[in-house]
Amino acid sequence: MIHVCGLTKHYSDLKLGRVVALAGISFDAAAGQVYGLLGPNGAGKTTALRILSTMLRPTSGTATVNGYDVLTQASQVRRQIGVVSANTAIYDRMTAWELVEHFGRLHGMDRDLLRDRMESLFDRLQMQAIRDVLGAKMSTGMKQKVSIARALIHDPPVLIFDEATAGLDVLVARALLRNVAELRDHGKCVVFSTHILREAERLCDRIAIIHRGQILTTGTLQSLRETHGEEDLEELFFRLIA
Repeated sequence: MIHVCGLTKHYSDLKLGRVVALAGISFDAAAGQVYGLLGPNGAGKTTALRILSTMLRPTSGTATVNGYDVLTQASQVRRQIGVVSANTAIYDRMTAWELVEHFGRLHGMDRDLLRDRMESLFDRLQMQAIRDVLGAKMSTGMKQKVSIARALIHDPPVLIFDEATAGLDVLVARALLRNVAELRDHGKCVVFSTHILREAERLCDRIAIIHRGQILTTGTLQSLRETHGEEDLEELFFRLIA
């Protein structure tokens, strides 16, 4: 589903000079799997995911999403993905229903199919009670539900969650993690970035620990424990990034 090879991203800064955001990362994520990018703030997680979602161009390296190249086939890539981020904006003057409908139409969905899909999603995400609530009046939890529905409306095979639980209370965060697990169980390829160790332990089938633009190690939770001789993920994490 996702293949990343030697991906780099460099920036020029007037004070700092050449800044390396990604230093040649490689990984593969498959269907029916949650692939976790685990790292501290500034590790390069968001840069990598913005490249995968065609919002940034890499300096070098390659990345494909469901067989489409993020550089040469960007429009096809965008049809394959849904993105949920902690910074996803919600239009203040649109209701939950109007906003999700708007994005479905942007994806060129047939009107009848779109309406059926919306009813199903609003039921599944328990959003019927907020379908007529304006964005300006939504709580953080409501906005996150709308963001998930917006990302899922065109039924993409690949989902990207970029620090999606940041700022959420424990109940909303728990519900979001449950939704991610359900997407995995429905055969979706999910890339999930986080700096919260408990989330990675609970949710991810494979984990890549990333720091300063480099992947330090990758594997299943059990294989990481065996490789590094450490049962506690927190201790393993801090030993690697120290």
